[in-house]
Amino acid sequence: MSKRICLHTFRREHDRFWVLAAHPTLNLFAAGHDGGMIIFKLERERPAYSLHGHLLYYVKDRFLRRLDLTKNKDIAVMQLRAGSRAQVYSMSFNPAEHAVLLTTRTINQDNSSYDLYQIPKDSDPQLPDSPDSKRSAGLTAVWVARNRFAVMDKTNQLVIKNMQNEVTKKVNAPSCDEIFYAGTGTILLRDMEGVSLFDIQQKRVLGTARIAKCRYVVWSSNMTTVALLSKNTILVCNRKLERLCSITETNRVKSGSWDDSGVFIYTTSNHIKFALTNGDHGIIRTLELPVYVTRVSGSSVYCLDRQATPRVLTIDPTEYRFKLALVQRKYDEVLQMVRSAKLVGQSIISYLQKKGYPEVALHFVKDERTRFLLALECGNLDVALDAAKALDDKGCWEKLAEQALLHGNHPVVEYCYQQTKNYDKLSFLYLITGNLAKLRRMMKINEIRKDYEGWYTNALYLGDVGERVRVLKACGKTSLALLTATTHGLTQEAEALASHIEPSSVPEPLPNAQLLQPPVPVHPSDSPWPQLTVTKGFFDTAVGQGKVATGTTAAMLSVDDCGEAAGEGWGDDEEDDEGVQDDAVGEGGEGEGGWEVEDDLDLPEDLTSSGLLTSGSGQGEDGYFVPPPRGQPVTQGWTQRSQLAVDHILAGSFESACRLMNDQVGVVNFEPYRDLYLSSFAHSRTSYLTLPALPSLFTHPARNWRTSTSVKEHLPALSLRLASLMDRLKEASQLTTAAKFTEAVEKLRGILLAVPLIIVDTKQEISEAQNLINVCKEYVVGISMELYRKGLAKTTQQDIQRSLELAAYFTHCELQPGHQILTLRTAVNLAFKMKNYKMAMSFGRRLLSLGPRPEVAQNIRKVVQACEKNPVDELSVQYDEHNPFAMCAASYVPIYRGKPEVLCPLCGASYLPQHKGITCNICTVAQVGKDCIGLRISPLQFR
Repeated sequence: MSKRICLHTFRREHDRFWVLAAHPTLNLFAAGHDGGMIIFKLERERPAYSLHGHLLYYVKDRFLRRLDLTKNKDIAVMQLRAGSRAQVYSMSFNPAEHAVLLTTRTINQDNSSYDLYQIPKDSDPQLPDSPDSKRSAGLTAVWVARNRFAVMDKTNQLVIKNMQNEVTKKVNAPSCDEIFYAGTGTILLRDMEGVSLFDIQQKRVLGTARIAKCRYVVWSSNMTTVALLSKNTILVCNRKLERLCSITETNRVKSGSWDDSGVFIYTTSNHIKFALTNGDHGIIRTLELPVYVTRVSGSSVYCLDRQATPRVLTIDPTEYRFKLALVQRKYDEVLQMVRSAKLVGQSIISYLQKKGYPEVALHFVKDERTRFLLALECGNLDVALDAAKALDDKGCWEKLAEQALLHGNHPVVEYCYQQTKNYDKLSFLYLITGNLAKLRRMMKINEIRKDYEGWYTNALYLGDVGERVRVLKACGKTSLALLTATTHGLTQEAEALASHIEPSSVPEPLPNAQLLQPPVPVHPSDSPWPQLTVTKGFFDTAVGQGKVATGTTAAMLSVDDCGEAAGEGWGDDEEDDEGVQDDAVGEGGEGEGGWEVEDDLDLPEDLTSSGLLTSGSGQGEDGYFVPPPRGQPVTQGWTQRSQLAVDHILAGSFESACRLMNDQVGVVNFEPYRDLYLSSFAHSRTSYLTLPALPSLFTHPARNWRTSTSVKEHLPALSLRLASLMDRLKEASQLTTAAKFTEAVEKLRGILLAVPLIIVDTKQEISEAQNLINVCKEYVVGISMELYRKGLAKTTQQDIQRSLELAAYFTHCELQPGHQILTLRTAVNLAFKMKNYKMAMSFGRRLLSLGPRPEVAQNIRKVVQACEKNPVDELSVQYDEHNPFAMCAASYVPIYRGKPEVLCPLCGASYLPQHKGITCNICTVAQVGKDCIGLRISPLQFR
């Protein structure tokens, strides 16, 4: 009002506005016109915020505030620069330099600007500092490196600036109207058609996603997936902007955040919803007013309302965790949720049916009719029969009979027909199964019931002419009975019947009449048709045994806190105070003189000497024997038809196998593979005896003998299978639990080397094999680091610090919960003894979140309480738990995200760039940093 500046105009060309009203509590106005009404607000209400770990930075009342989500501690860290009345539009936080970029936009975007602040580390929350900012014109500013940020100016040009707000270079990027954060060295560019991932150094577009007018970008914590939010659409992509799913909402999408399990939680104007990466989405709870989600942890949703006030909303994550576990095939979690009986409902049942999991719903549905329909859908006739008995409904019996007939289950069909008293179908069933005894019994039943039609039909099925005559006589059809008896030559019955009929009305039999006699059953079918042998599913096994069975890799390594099974090596720091043979066929016999065939005929000498009689099939033109050409060995075809290394090994072509292993996974040290090569080759063939005194013959079993049409298409049978490697992984897990680290490393390394020598048939098995490699890699890196820590002298201060660092790093290896608890217990004890109470407190809280045994939890809580009284660290160690990192497998130092690293092409272990070219310490065979095409263990990977 003071400046007399028009903020915004709403215009309707052919209508007049008559009335204006303001909402009593919300920032909303309603204006009525000739044709209706419009609702609008004067300014943007979305608060600017940025999340780093468990710390939330947000702007409220010209102050930058910091909220610790774990402690619920909210303080003002600094006061913002005065001068602009416009609201802060967006925020970009730099944890490395402890700096923040605040972008302010006005209605006239040419006047938009950004401020670069260095956040004070020590500030009085009551009287926060007001540091100087570096302000410049620009539409958007985001960080692209530790000390570099990108700015899009008012001409939509992209420039890179340093911490002094000085331009270091200009980037010739594709035309865009908005930029978003995309990690170190990359940036997201928005144009009219979609969003592009742009590499600033290489100056090229790495990927593109089509979405109209993207407004916000939300990355997952590990930067592997991203959600692009527009007005009513959510597009979920991977790191390369490859589309995973798209979701369209009727209401406006307000905000979103990624759950720890990889589920995207987002809000609309009136709902909190979830979205899985496969496209499944649904409502979690309703909202009275819109909120902006900042973080999701467990059942708590941390958010800001329109007054920039932090709020914590409680949700029930059971539904989306159940669906996520189904998608990821974590059936142990699914069964646990099923047994909790929190998901029983028609919506979940419909979801399971729609997604092809009726057998899952079958195990927790109580309603008999629903169980019956689900059992029919998944072909479980036993459960369907039990449900039909409980319902005892004619319609259910008919449906079950129809389904059982398709399965060839005659006993169930017979039982259903008996329950519905469908005697006609029951008689025909006995006919087609050849059960004549029961068919005769049915004929007797029809005779007692006076069902002449059924009685006569059964007599026809049996071919019993006498019984047919009886039926016709009993029902008063004497003429037909006489004709039947006369036609079939039953003289006595015909004479008896003829006495009851007038001679003029006696019918004449057909002279060319033929006998109608059903064929005699060769083998009556009393049992159901044979079916393919199908292994029991996870739920069949788990529910049948009354306990949860484990699945895939998680199953092989399931550890229940290990308890007393943990070996003495765990927590040592805690206890420092303590043939076919063919028959020969002769040319002639001796019976009755045999055939008079003789070869010793007297022929003229000119014929025998001229060589006219020497041209046989086994001789050459000069009269000598020409042997047939040697056939191609079966093994030679294997190497020609397959690009998998194991097929070349089984064929004995070790040289080509080594070449493939080098190209695919970078193997350069083949000595550890010697025994595996020889063992696999020995399994490729078998021998059998022929005639006495003759050597044995070799044959090669084929793995595709069911589908191949000729021997030339055979491929060798395998000696190694994924299931056997899973069993070996379970043994390695038990060795790890018992603290037999050296034996566990040998076992895990053997599994790593064996994975490239298996062949799988489905994409799921490919994923499981790759996951198996990653599990083995994590365990070998962690255990190797633990063995190195135990070998330190610990006599100097440097060795003590290094020991604590290694124990802390070990807790970040991706182990199973039981082993993770053991690593954290070791780290807690070590940190507490070295008086690093802050570290010990952090380890203890992480341990308690994993749900250890009650006695362990009680002890750890005491340690945490003691550390909270003095949360300081006496030793300075190189460890930042809030900054994600990978562990260098050579030097055992962290490689923080965004730092350069090189990988082992086989096991995926991380190394610092100076270790490029060495042989991997984890798998001991591959060259670190070698450019390879990747693991190939299935023909699907060559299509």
